[in-house]
Parts: sequence; structure tokens; C-alpha cells
Amino acid sequence: MSAEAAAALAAFERDWPVTVRLPVVWGEMDAFGHVNNVVYFRYFESARIACFERVGYTSLMSNDGIGPILAHTECRFRLPLEYPDTVTVATRIADLSAQGFLMRYAVFSHRHGRLAAEGTGRVVSLDYRSGTKTDLPADLAERLSALQ
Repeated sequence: MSAEAAAALAAFERDWPVTVRLPVVWGEMDAFGHVNNVVYFRYFESARIACFERVGYTSLMSNDGIGPILAHTECRFRLPLEYPDTVTVATRIADLSAQGFLMRYAVFSHRHGRLAAEGTGRVVSLDYRSGTKTDLPADLAERLSALQ
């Protein structure tokens, strides 16, 4: 990675509270020679789960049956990714409400030294026992708020 790309990556990582580094693997590419669009949503998922683990959302689900469910997601593709590369996928919380929040995502290409994609995901809190939306527990909402 060039010094310029390394500086851009360092600045990118400072701006996002949750980041995950992932290799771009050969099998993620499609017939057109670039990473298939569905893979970007898997990248977002990896960052989302890392965020949930950080704030204890996954353990809340196993203890109380309350957990996250993805209600909506979207992606804006800015740069086609190809093997070999490494990406840093980042997320932050936005628009926190009583029953959910918006997550913002970004995918940074180490090879190109710039943003490859950005997106959002609307997450709601679900009581998996009853199958209904529920309020976020106050302590979880506080931890999520810290990641805005």
C-alpha cells in the first residue's frame, strides 16, 4: 500500500467507531471480473455483527430473546473491487429511536486507497419470542448512542 493510501486508510479508520478488515477472496468475483454486488452486503453484515458484539446486542438476544432484525438495506457502489485486495468495512449508528436505528456503512479499498462503497441499514429491535417489535433496552440504547 502506498504512503498516500495508508494515510487515507488511517483517516478513514479514525472517522468510524467500528471497523473490520476483510480480504477480498477470489470466489467473491463474478463473471465480469469484479466483486459481485451481493458481497458488499455481506461486508456490511460483518461490520454490523461486530458492532452488535461490541455493544452486547447478541448476548441480549440469547438471554432475553430480544435482538436485532434488518428491516431495510441499500448500497451505493463507488468503485469495483477485484482480487487481490483487502477492505476495511466500517459502521456507525445514526437516527437512534426507541425501537431501532439506522446504521451507516463504508467499504474502503486498501488497493485503491479510497472508498469503494457506502450504504445504510435500518435495524429494529424484535422480541423473537412473540415476533413483535419492541423497545431497545435503555442500557443497550446508551451503548448504541455512544457509536454515533
